[in-house]
Amino acid sequence: MRVISGKARGHALKAPQGLNTRPTADRVKESIFNIVQSKLYGSIVIDLFAGSGNLGIESLSRNASKAYFIDNNKNSIQSIRENLKKTNLGNSSIVIQMDVLSAIKKLSTQGVKANIIFLDPPYSKGFVAPTLEDIFSFEILQSDGIVVVEHNKTDEIPESVHNLQKYRTNNYGDVAVSFYELREEI
Repeated sequence: MRVISGKARGHALKAPQGLNTRPTADRVKESIFNIVQSKLYGSIVIDLFAGSGNLGIESLSRNASKAYFIDNNKNSIQSIRENLKKTNLGNSSIVIQMDVLSAIKKLSTQGVKANIIFLDPPYSKGFVAPTLEDIFSFEILQSDGIVVVEHNKTDEIPESVHNLQKYRTNNYGDVAVSFYELREEI
């Protein structure tokens, strides 16, 4: 696992020890960033279920202005901090050790609104729909922002959650990546 492009290109990233994490594969990550590239420059990014921080670090490397890394596991938080130090991207980062719902509430009370939210929860555990619900309810997504959800292609994820509408899904073997955006009510 490495940073693919930008300021920190080529830096190897460390995965958390002792966890069954499945960092986003380079080819999947490259495809995601080809899709979101136009929204990255100067953006605010939230990396939920961050694991190693792979997606948020790639965003910062490609000129996002700030990234919030959320994970409740101390080994993940340690890996994120080490990876940020190694890539010299820590000054643009906020690392929060907290469960995702509590972190979403906290970011909302601080007025944080992201341009891009990465959601990469453990597969097949039912986290996607409730997390999308919280993202919408606590209004942490900019009106023109997107949510990128990595999931197992057999997972049933919603077509929409309130005004968050799925507009694209790409499959990569057993992995799928779905993209959501806010749509106005009709």
